[in-house]
Amino acid sequence: MHVNFSENLLLDIEAETDLNTRLTRLLALIRKHLDMDVAFISEFKDSKRIFKLVDTKRPNEIVKVGNFDPINETYCNKLANNELDNIIPDISKNSITRNMPVTKKLNIGAYIGVPITLSNGDIYGTFCCYNEQKDDTLNKRDLAFLNLISDLASQLIDTQIQDNEAKQLIKSNVLNIINTNNIEIYYQPIYSLNTNKVSGYESLSRFFVEPYRTPNIWFDEAAQFGLGEALEMLAINNVLGNMSHFNKEVYVSINTSPEHILSDAVANALAAISDCSNIVLEVTEHSPIANYNEMLTALAPLRKKGIRLAIDDVGAGYSSFQHILELQADIIKLDISLTRNINSDRRKYLLAKALCGFAKDIGCNIIAEGIETLEEINTLRKLSVDKVQGYYLGRPQALCDALVHQKSVLS
Repeated sequence: MHVNFSENLLLDIEAETDLNTRLTRLLALIRKHLDMDVAFISEFKDSKRIFKLVDTKRPNEIVKVGNFDPINETYCNKLANNELDNIIPDISKNSITRNMPVTKKLNIGAYIGVPITLSNGDIYGTFCCYNEQKDDTLNKRDLAFLNLISDLASQLIDTQIQDNEAKQLIKSNVLNIINTNNIEIYYQPIYSLNTNKVSGYESLSRFFVEPYRTPNIWFDEAAQFGLGEALEMLAINNVLGNMSHFNKEVYVSINTSPEHILSDAVANALAAISDCSNIVLEVTEHSPIANYNEMLTALAPLRKKGIRLAIDDVGAGYSSFQHILELQADIIKLDISLTRNINSDRRKYLLAKALCGFAKDIGCNIIAEGIETLEEINTLRKLSVDKVQGYYLGRPQALCDALVHQKSVLS
């Protein structure tokens, strides 16, 4: 007598977001519905039948995830090759299965299974159940239900395979960037409102490869595969290699992640440079810092070499203010969300005024980002902002084009 199931169970399974969890629940559903001892999903790989997921009524040391048998010695292979019926109520009466070693090894008395066919037509493996005793109640209705569940499983496995392939492609693309040093560094000029001249540049990574992705996506994807540090250090080394092209009085800011400061990766990249007074490290407010004391300790030897610290995106969220207070920042960079239309938005003006007053009191310089109009610059002058950058003043450009700004003057 087979166990009844609720159709709501299928809806619950579909609501699961983790693919393995959904497949595991499908296995449990079919095993309990058919009242079988064992249910499993197998994969055919490297001439083996591998147990990928398993659900059993009792502990089973043989049918365990990861265990395998030579594929030619399994029911699964014969089933996929149409050499075996989908339903075998009594294994001992079947001329093929009763003499197969795997029958005794797994203690199979009754069997029901179907191949798992992917959308491209390939056989992935099988969806199978068995009892240790014969089961004359197994019928075509059970097989129809198993086929239904197997179809759902094949769709999930298809999705999983495609997702894994997409991830492998992303990893391969990131590795190719790293191995070929296919990062271009662009520089955006930063003007002093005191001298009206260029006082620095922000270095920005650009990736002109297919598929096109914005830099933050490349760095995020690299981090997902443990390649974030390698990619960021590659960018930093490229920046350092161009430092000799800039005038001595001009600084270059480098965006970095707190985790790479803490790991000493940044310190190692700068090890050969004794005077780092023309280098600024920018840490965005979006970068979480779990332990500020550890961060201060990691920054100490860099500060001794003259490096300054900038907190980016200030005004875009709360955490930037904590970064400023805890890390003893040298520079505060006002986010574009605060500076855009600051000339006509009184609330933004008042917040910027408060930040500027605070910065002066603690000895910080203020840089306003995202400047797009002369009116914004004039307003920022009234607030005694030290420096400005933005499209109105100069877009991020390749090194040769960016160097032209070294002699330019704000009108």
